[in-house]
Amino acid sequence: MIECGKDDEDIESWFISKWISDLLQSEMTITGKYLISRGFKEGKRIGAILKEFGSLFEDFPICDDWGKVELILEKHRAQQDLEDAQKLQTIPMLNINQTVQPFFNIVVIDPIEEENVEKVKLTIEEMVRVPTVVGVAVFPDACPSGNSAPVGTVFGAKNAIHPSWHSADICCSMFATNFGKRDPKLVMDQAFDVTHFGRGGRPREDEIPLPDPLMELLKHHTEDNHFFNDQKLQYCIRSHFATQGDGNHFLFVGQSQKTGDTWMVTHHGSRGFGARLYKSAMKIAETHRQRICPDVPKIHAWIPFDSDDGLNYFRALEYLSSWTQASHQAIHSLVSKPLRIKVRDQYWNPHNHVFMEKKSDGIPIFWHAKGATPVDQKFMHDTKGVQIIPLSMADPILLVTGTTTNTNHGFAPHGAGRNMSRTQHRKSKAGQTIEEILAEETAGLDIRFFGGDPDITELPSAYKCADTVESQIKRFNLATIVDKIQPYGSIMCGHQDWSRRR
Repeated sequence: MIECGKDDEDIESWFISKWISDLLQSEMTITGKYLISRGFKEGKRIGAILKEFGSLFEDFPICDDWGKVELILEKHRAQQDLEDAQKLQTIPMLNINQTVQPFFNIVVIDPIEEENVEKVKLTIEEMVRVPTVVGVAVFPDACPSGNSAPVGTVFGAKNAIHPSWHSADICCSMFATNFGKRDPKLVMDQAFDVTHFGRGGRPREDEIPLPDPLMELLKHHTEDNHFFNDQKLQYCIRSHFATQGDGNHFLFVGQSQKTGDTWMVTHHGSRGFGARLYKSAMKIAETHRQRICPDVPKIHAWIPFDSDDGLNYFRALEYLSSWTQASHQAIHSLVSKPLRIKVRDQYWNPHNHVFMEKKSDGIPIFWHAKGATPVDQKFMHDTKGVQIIPLSMADPILLVTGTTTNTNHGFAPHGAGRNMSRTQHRKSKAGQTIEEILAEETAGLDIRFFGGDPDITELPSAYKCADTVESQIKRFNLATIVDKIQPYGSIMCGHQDWSRRR
């Protein structure tokens, strides 16, 4: 009972003390999420703590002896603090004092592009001051992308992976298949039936299973790599496989300028899988930034490759790359098998990704391609040396080869790039109906929108002039064009009015 004569402050203190006592004696669930809320960092330590609880409590994860729980947590917290202190002693504090001369492989041809390139230059001026940077190249498709790496650029960083420099759409990529002398309309019809655009993944009953090697590797990563300790990420790995998303992603059908063969080309990335991985990486990069170089803006934070986080992140990126390539492959197989097409050549390359270049001193350089196509074979060991550069739905897709030059660092443009935002583009079309715009820009092409209504901000006028981009590829010796896939038609997401699908 509460003693008479105690003031309000004493009564309140008694109730708080009683509440804490009851809480400590009650049964509660201990999970990784709970441990993180108590100040522990994601990683191996979480697993070690849970393992220790499992050996002490019969009904784990339900624990009723909170005295023991607190002792275990205090022990691990002290170990974590000690490790953090040791890292502070061994990691040098870096100063923002490095300057790198970027190579601009672009010629400005109109006022709108001039304004955008000036914005690109301002962003790059800030980014080259980040102490990890060792090289920068800018390509003809360059356009601003907020305050992080502009589209159409590549940044080399020594011993560091900067998540924001490859963006959340990790491994956005191209995949091309030669279907031989098949009618492009048959390919388009089959592709429209089996591909999947839009937000989210395929319904459970329509999911395409992961190939066995990817499934086995996923089990391994789930056990050993803390970046995979995310149930939503694992859900996306399964349900978003063999889907194409929305925005500027597409399925293109055309014919080779050289042979007349029909080709199908898909453009998409790692979907929700990549977005979830990116989110985790940005949080971890921020913890390293605060410790190593707090003067660097948050958006440019990085994960040192020679840390456990860096190695695990790079392994996660490698798995994600294999997953995305297999996702493209699955869609192409869904088209080729019913048509009994014997697949000929297949090419693929990412243009939003991180590529490691090993150096003689043992410290690798990580090239962050933000809308840049790797053309040097040293970056793409799983290709046949031919890379893919799309332009717009009304223009040919370029098949190219290339190598490292003094100004390209082994990369080329990823496409035509934008000169204006979607809002600006819509305003530029004021006074025209959608039907008039489509007739003007896609005459003679088979253009389909998976979600129903057309999205005019993905039409050719939304992008830079394809001829100009192609001429500047040649002018700056960025790549050699070996063939062109002339357009027959394209499928894109469009606006997602699913009641009007097809």
